Amino acid sequence: MSFLRLPYDEAATATEMSADCRAVEERLHLPARPTAAERAARAARRPAPSIRYEDYPREVAKPTIEIDEAAARLAAAIHTYVD
Repeated sequence: MSFLRLPYDEAATATEMSADCRAVEERLHLPARPTAAERAARAARRPAPSIRYEDYPREVAKPTIEIDEAAARLAAAIHTYVD
């Protein structure tokens, strides 16, 4: 197996890195993240999404790509050969 370069000089344990993240959240006064159980309960209370076509009416136009004169000159100057 080859050498795996880690993002840290000395790899910390998952517990230490989680504690670091919680300390940063507290220091920055970030809102508390919901637990997995709270996220599941919130998802269970939401209504199911509609599968009716009428509920999603939209016309999506194809994007237009504009090529300026300088790019066209550069593209014309490149000679590509595929064997």
